[in-house]
Amino acid sequence: MAQPLGANVVALHVHHGLQPEADAWCTQVRNQARRWGAGFDYRRLSSQPQPGDSIEAWARRERYAALAEMALAQGASMVLLAHHRLDQAETWLLQALRGGGPAGLSAMPLMAQRHGLHWARPWLNQPRTAIDAYVLRHRLRVVDDASNADARYARSRLRTQVWPVLLHAFPEAETTLAQSSRRAQEAAALATEIGQVDTAACTVDHSLQIPAWLALSTARRSNVLRSWLTQLGVDAVPESLVQRLMADVPNLRSARFPVPGGELALYRGVLRHVQPTVKQHKAPVSATIQLAIPGVSAVPAWHGDFVVQPCREGGASTTTLQHLRLASRQGSEQFQRSQRSLPRSLKKQWQAAAVPAWQRDGPLLYTADGNLLFVPSLGIDARCWAAPGEPQFSLHWQPSH
Repeated sequence: MAQPLGANVVALHVHHGLQPEADAWCTQVRNQARRWGAGFDYRRLSSQPQPGDSIEAWARRERYAALAEMALAQGASMVLLAHHRLDQAETWLLQALRGGGPAGLSAMPLMAQRHGLHWARPWLNQPRTAIDAYVLRHRLRVVDDASNADARYARSRLRTQVWPVLLHAFPEAETTLAQSSRRAQEAAALATEIGQVDTAACTVDHSLQIPAWLALSTARRSNVLRSWLTQLGVDAVPESLVQRLMADVPNLRSARFPVPGGELALYRGVLRHVQPTVKQHKAPVSATIQLAIPGVSAVPAWHGDFVVQPCREGGASTTTLQHLRLASRQGSEQFQRSQRSLPRSLKKQWQAAAVPAWQRDGPLLYTADGNLLFVPSLGIDARCWAAPGEPQFSLHWQPSH
């Protein structure tokens, strides 16, 4: 079929290193490719499943990565996979048993694009019996992997213990479950499209605006959460996280929720994705610093940097910034936000400025004569501002992640 199209065919083989017969399988594929005039490439996986890993999931992940690497190295644009209709039905059933939603029940697509390649399954609508008949008719030498009957693996248990009974009771199960996967694909595509529209309407600067989110129906809310979290890079969004957010966010003013790679922080009607909190080490009371020169000054003990920039007003003079002391918050500090306001506690000032708790960490700065000069996320105390027209600098605390 490839010759009239002028297409070059390369056989790609992945050696998982899991079974003693694997070397012979690799040789068999190489010899068959040579007999048919096809190219050949293979990869032997160098990694191994980690303790607690699913061998099936590990093998699938590493196999696809190896196939992509080989295909790109060969200059291929398309990879053909041999999944058939029974594989599709089994995948649908496994996903259903794991509580999968439309995305999981979609099982395997007929065509997909990943890693700059087209991945196609031309046999996905073909029954396994048709492939067996073709192999028998043309006397093709094939390998029957013994792990396909190994009861340690979920798919193998389904295939050997459940499927025969199910097929006996429901002879059309393979066809109908494969059909269900196609309908799930349509539902998943629709959910993705609606999720993108709703997410765009409910987010500002990648943060979820809770009032707009609450205006949606329950189903669209949960769909937005999955869409938004996926856009943030949270892989395989846990259903338990979606359900917890659905239950807790409408009833809380502030909260934090751990997610892979960070945290979700709720504050005053906005849900943000933030880096995980790094516990600050209290700097010694005698710690000093000079910030009279523009630039970035690192403070390793506090896991962050001070950014010093020239400004026209609201800054501190170079004389004030020459001898400063870093200190931890004690609880009795008073900060004045403007020259027309009164000093108030840091907690009240942070609340008035709508500064969430996770943006309040960092050292306080005091002048040489003991006056509070700078507070993270509030800035320079108005009582320490430089005179109009005097050279001055602004300060900004920048936590490191």
